Amino acid sequence: MARLGRVVVERVIVLEHRQSTGGWTHAQAPDRLQLPLTADERTVLRGRRRTLCGRELLLQLPRDGALQPGDLLLDGSRACQVEVTAASEPLLRVRAASPLELLQAAYHLGNRHVALELHEQELLLLEDSVLAVMLRSRGLQVSACERPFVPDGGAYGNGASHAHGPASA
Repeated sequence: MARLGRVVVERVIVLEHRQSTGGWTHAQAPDRLQLPLTADERTVLRGRRRTLCGRELLLQLPRDGALQPGDLLLDGSRACQVEVTAASEPLLRVRAASPLELLQAAYHLGNRHVALELHEQELLLLEDSVLAVMLRSRGLQVSACERPFVPDGGAYGNGASHAHGPASA
């Protein structure tokens, strides 16, 4: 006699709320999941995603700015908590012989609207062969690495669109 197997179908978790990290403990949110997202993915607040453990999610978040590592996302009943993490992605690490050369590199990359993660001794940017050639031609040390990317939000915030020109009153 053949045994019938059970098919277990997990429901898609619909995330509708963003919560600050203050006040939550593991006892309050036992179903805490992690959602690794690249820097670009953290700017898209709608659509299907998968948690680190493979659970399917549907983001339906208010459009109030890019997600940041550490943000907590909640379903409609606030019973499920999902923490946003920065996923590893291919990057370029830029180093210079002097702080001025590194500052000049940041200036030239910023002038091209390149997202940068800024550190005292290095700059990180998404892998780009054209930019790598430009940076090397300026005498900078450029190497490939893979790690989470958390670019600086700049003067206009994280992921916010902006226009150049005088500020409106």
